[in-house]
Amino acid sequence: MRRLALAILFAATGSLSPVAARDLEPITFGTNWVPQAEDGGFYQALADGTYADCGLDVSIVPGGPQVNNRALLLAGKLDFNMGGDLLQSFSAVEQGVPIVALAAIMQKHPQVILAHPEAAETWEDLKKLKIMISMKAFENFYRWMMSAWGFTEEQRVPYTFNPAPFLVDPGMAMQGYLTSEPYLVEKEGGFTPRVFLLADAGYSTYATLIETMQETVETRPETVSCFVNASIKGWYAYLYGDPSAANELIKAANPEMTDDKIAYAIAQMKAHGIVDSGDAESLGIGVITEKKVRQFYDTMVASGVVKPGLDISTAFTTEFVGRGVGLDLKR
Repeated sequence: MRRLALAILFAATGSLSPVAARDLEPITFGTNWVPQAEDGGFYQALADGTYADCGLDVSIVPGGPQVNNRALLLAGKLDFNMGGDLLQSFSAVEQGVPIVALAAIMQKHPQVILAHPEAAETWEDLKKLKIMISMKAFENFYRWMMSAWGFTEEQRVPYTFNPAPFLVDPGMAMQGYLTSEPYLVEKEGGFTPRVFLLADAGYSTYATLIETMQETVETRPETVSCFVNASIKGWYAYLYGDPSAANELIKAANPEMTDDKIAYAIAQMKAHGIVDSGDAESLGIGVITEKKVRQFYDTMVASGVVKPGLDISTAFTTEFVGRGVGLDLKR
């Protein structure tokens, strides 16, 4: 995988020589899905040499439907992993797994509910509709929707990731991701859906966490700091600089990811402040605060999603973020 990543990098940028690569510390980083714009900052840091400048030879190991990179992290096959959201972190605490969240790239979770524009104008209007929700979603964020907002189990329709029932039925809503499903609906359904971002309704988890093992934090803090800060710089450059080299790496690793899909995802992340809103505006991309983590934990306990009494202080660290790294790149 490292040879493949370097070969793509040489072809795309010519910025890292094979000789220099041998002097760098080899690092493997697993993502939680196939290469896409939602991973763009990591590919940017690879493409523009930011990881190399920090002394790291980073290989990005893509995830996918049949890939469990979190298990590879636990097995010592990866140095860092892209986590989903804080619910995974809380689950790790409950199970006694020493995984630590180092940074939160997405300050807002991109989870959305889509509706036909004529069927729902407000979040409250969604209560009148059937909603296609997967089993996993039913067990986490939909339980919050029921507890905090009064949605019901009866209006939930099992979602198998086939949007066809939603496309033809205005009485149906559907779960999705801000950066992908709305675009799919526009292309396949021929209409622009109404999009409701759960984060704007109070679902306050971080997403796209950078994770590692507690042992790595304790024994390789300089490597951890280097990887986290280089990734943050990569995200600023990807969103506010020229992302073309990173996009070429993404498309080379995932030919189904086209220029229009990438452009749409970047535009949505920027328009909704997915990466750089809230605390990140002043403290920098990737910031984690204890206040926000505990607030979300309390909310999930109240919703019956996670157990009370967990020592969630072991689930994250604020040691490597919140220093304003990369803010000058935005300005």
